[in-house]
Amino acid sequence: RGSGTIFFSHCNLACVYCQNYKISHRCVGTEYDANDMARLMLDLQSRGAHNINLVTAMHFTPVVAHAIERAKQEGLAVPVVWNSNAYELPETLRMVEGLVDIYLPDFRYWNEETAQKYSSAPKYPEIARRAILEMHRQVGQIQLRDGLATRGLLVRILLLPEHVSEAISILEWIASALGNETYISLMGQYYPAHRATHFPKINRPIRADEYQRFLEAAEHFGFENGFLQEVGSSAAYTPEFWEG
Repeated sequence: RGSGTIFFSHCNLACVYCQNYKISHRCVGTEYDANDMARLMLDLQSRGAHNINLVTAMHFTPVVAHAIERAKQEGLAVPVVWNSNAYELPETLRMVEGLVDIYLPDFRYWNEETAQKYSSAPKYPEIARRAILEMHRQVGQIQLRDGLATRGLLVRILLLPEHVSEAISILEWIASALGNETYISLMGQYYPAHRATHFPKINRPIRADEYQRFLEAAEHFGFENGFLQEVGSSAAYTPEFWEG
């Protein structure tokens, strides 16, 4: 029945290729307090959502934590997903410990220069590593019931054109720091949205050969759980699940 997704306006990254820039950069949205947000979560549950999916909520963490607590007190029973760019502090994540069931972070960049160029994010690699380690400490590896995740960590890696080596370095770190049983999503759907046309290296979709190198690296490091995408020459890919 799908994911009960709630998008939050603003973002602590300024990605030049942002596909949701109207929400993230232009503050499109409606104001909610914690009680309103709790009612929204319960409404999504009543409409059959499999989970409550909070997208880029870290800059509203105190209010969101209160909303989750209120919703759980009033009967929220589906998993709560923290959908994040991983550019957040462990101290912030500890504010939602015990409230969030599934962490769904992106790990965008391995090199700080790339993070600064494309997302204005100083120290992104270091901050993301610390955040993902904290997420893993809280919820561990993915747990499934009837084919649906109920708890755990799934790390998404968006492959950027001309940046396969960075994505491979991220895979290597995940295998070393978290274990190759970690669920990962190998994302190949990048296309040059927003201001990406001003940056020649990323002003195109990824190529099939780039994505193939990405897949081969995941296999080399022993990953078996997560999501991959059908390799093609266009920006459109079909997600597929692989396990074991």
